[in-house]
Amino acid sequence: MIGATKPVRRKDPPADETGLLLDDLIATLVKERHSFQAFLRRRVSDEAAAEDLLQQAFVKAVQHHRTLRRQETALAWFYRVLRHALIDYYRAEAADTRRREDFGRDLRLTEVDHVPSPDELRAAVCSCMERLLPRLNPGYAELLRRIDLGNEPIQSVASKLGITANNATVRLHRARKALKTSLEQACGVCSKHGCLNCTCE
Repeated sequence: MIGATKPVRRKDPPADETGLLLDDLIATLVKERHSFQAFLRRRVSDEAAAEDLLQQAFVKAVQHHRTLRRQETALAWFYRVLRHALIDYYRAEAADTRRREDFGRDLRLTEVDHVPSPDELRAAVCSCMERLLPRLNPGYAELLRRIDLGNEPIQSVASKLGITANNATVRLHRARKALKTSLEQACGVCSKHGCLNCTCE
């Protein structure tokens, strides 16, 4: 009949060269999600990091699904993706560890991160210290007097001040650094030798 049109036959969505549709691949991977999580958790102690790795691997699988070989199953292929993700993760971790170790070594060499211990502070007590304490933050001065000079337990001082022991420890660390800086500025060389035979007065 003139003017009649032939019915249009709907085409199936194109499959990749392996014959596996992307939607089928995604469905297979989502179904095995718990197995993948268990695989990663056995190899990565940080649960959040393991979950991030899995999400990144899912994205990579979608982006590179055409690398799935004909002779491979989707699961075998994805485990290969996961193993590569683990290798990259541990390489990055190792690089971060090396950077932290290098940074720590540099700090130790320059003594930038050195904070005097209570024993070092006691050895450094001289008239200068009593003169400098009032110039510090009042909270710092109180911690130094009570804990380092008065030998009060840090938990007891924290309780009296209404703060946690952790908070008191952090403040004490900062107080010692502040005192060390003040002593070095005021006394110069002799402070570095424990204020023995101090000649600052």
